Amino acid sequence: MPLDPQRFLQDLHQLRSFGAAGVGKGVVRQAFSEADIAARKWLAERMDAAGLEPHFDPLGNLFGLTQGRSLLVGSHSDSQPEGGWLDGALGVIAGLEVARAAREDGGPQISCVSFQDEEGRFGVLTGSDIWTGKLALEQADAFTDTGGRTLAEMRGQMADLAGGFLPYDRFSGFLEMHIEQGPYLEETGLTLGVVTDIVGIRDMRIRFSGRQNHAGTTPMHLRRDAFQALAAFNTALNTRFADVVTPATVWTIGHVALHPNAASVVPGRVEFSMQWRDADPARLARMQAIIAETAAQIAAEYGVEVELGEVLGIEPAAMDPGFQAALAAGAEGLAAGKWQKMPSGALHDAANLATVMPAGMLFVPSIGGISHAFDEDTAEEDLVLGLRVLDQAARQLAT
Repeated sequence: MPLDPQRFLQDLHQLRSFGAAGVGKGVVRQAFSEADIAARKWLAERMDAAGLEPHFDPLGNLFGLTQGRSLLVGSHSDSQPEGGWLDGALGVIAGLEVARAAREDGGPQISCVSFQDEEGRFGVLTGSDIWTGKLALEQADAFTDTGGRTLAEMRGQMADLAGGFLPYDRFSGFLEMHIEQGPYLEETGLTLGVVTDIVGIRDMRIRFSGRQNHAGTTPMHLRRDAFQALAAFNTALNTRFADVVTPATVWTIGHVALHPNAASVVPGRVEFSMQWRDADPARLARMQAIIAETAAQIAAEYGVEVELGEVLGIEPAAMDPGFQAALAAGAEGLAAGKWQKMPSGALHDAANLATVMPAGMLFVPSIGGISHAFDEDTAEEDLVLGLRVLDQAARQLAT
């Protein structure tokens, strides 16, 4: 078989060199950064060398196309501000290798893809959001990152590479291989996970605006302290969620911008991210209502104003039963008794793709359950096993 695990690993390590940082195998390759754009150009060269037609769309999604209708295999190659070498990148290089091997031996029609901004510099799964028609490019162009730069401005850096948007009915389905990003597979001694469904997510920004003032002369009872409002909001929210959520529900305040962020000044403004995830759409909606109610109450108690930003997100998504079966057959054939069906608590492009075509996902273990960190890693034998299972499933589904 032309599948070449060594070539796959070499390409995976080469991709890591774009934005390599920190200890271990860390990567800093945010969407539209210099490292990200350089990596995408390199990926396009590798696709071309494999006999696949590289195609950038207006957002920077990069496809490696074979002739005619085909199965699509891939993931994303952008990273978190401090990320690891496998998150997304594994699925992109696995897709490239599977598509390349199929072409080399005259196998079934398989294309590959690296979606742009999966990690959410400008929203949530921005590249596949727009490509699948869930989000209009004109609307997304106004989105800003934490530094105030717009998506329109940043994607303009790739305008000379961009062609049109590809119709998604050009593809018969989508497969994505990914690290688990959690501890379950490692803790249970399993080597593979066949994903059954992906949780839904909601993401918004909230701003409390109070009164900036002198930290030494402003009495506590007269303060309109934006940070104190945030602290009270966080405590109240945890209490109010208690009777609504399940052990699998998660919520996070992950980015906080305090103004003026000075030791001797009562903070006058704070803007922060609020994200919550669950597999039940009704619970996600109830949590959104609680967030809004709690923010309004805290604002009144602390004498500040509150602004709630637009709620972005992805609905919970089930993976296609036929695609699950193909991955399960490959897993059982190559790792009998060492795999299991499981849900994904992390969000992936497959959630968007599942709304327009059959989709499936395969997990390999994360050492220590670590991801979104410089020390994210997976044993190379597990990476290669995942590649072989992915290849078998892709050939079956593309035939």
